[in-house]
Amino acid sequence: MPKRAIVLAAGLGTRMRPHSDTLPKPLVKVSGKALIDYALDRLADAGVEQVVVNLHYMADPLENHLAKRKRPRIIISDERKELMGTGGGVVKALGHLGDAPFFYMNSDTLWIDGVKPNLQRLAQAFDPATMDALLLLAPTTTSIGYDARGDFAMSADGRLRRRPEREVVPFAYASAAVLSPALFKDAPSGAFALTVLFDRAAEAGRLHGLRIDGIWMHVGTPEAVAEAEAAITESAA
Repeated sequence: MPKRAIVLAAGLGTRMRPHSDTLPKPLVKVSGKALIDYALDRLADAGVEQVVVNLHYMADPLENHLAKRKRPRIIISDERKELMGTGGGVVKALGHLGDAPFFYMNSDTLWIDGVKPNLQRLAQAFDPATMDALLLLAPTTTSIGYDARGDFAMSADGRLRRRPEREVVPFAYASAAVLSPALFKDAPSGAFALTVLFDRAAEAGRLHGLRIDGIWMHVGTPEAVAEAEAAITESAA
């Protein structure tokens, strides 16, 4: 089980307005709990000891919030001066992530687990001999707050193919993964999107997916917050 992780929390959260006019998106509350705490609590429950969190937009209140946490141990990756993108953000933090595979999560990804926690399932399914990345995938038809055409098609052996333009594919990337440091070999410098490396891994047959057990919620808008709260209430009933 990975002991280290990175949670990306630097985005501007423009689609979350008006909530994100006054606080960073990771601090938007769903059922009384900040989005980023859902991610950090899941990682702590999975045995992760150290988490890098990158900051940019409204960094001070987010950093103050994180300072109150006891576990996991938080390391701040400061992007106040320059946003590095999803790929560049990880590259900037690699020195804190070690030589072993690590968890990756976006601060706004939220799900309701099935029988076994999905982070545990990801860790157990990850095979560094055949994979550079194992992505958590959610069916587009049953996900909450998601209305796009999907991100990936998945073959029977779990290998992924990115959705070509104009096509519709069955799975959305649920913004959680286990990544190998090998994924970042010869990565671009500066700011770039992690999808660049996912595409490279897919071409090499080393990008794999795992279907979520449970319900994924894409909490990107104020309307999605209300939908997520309703789903959480229903699951607790």
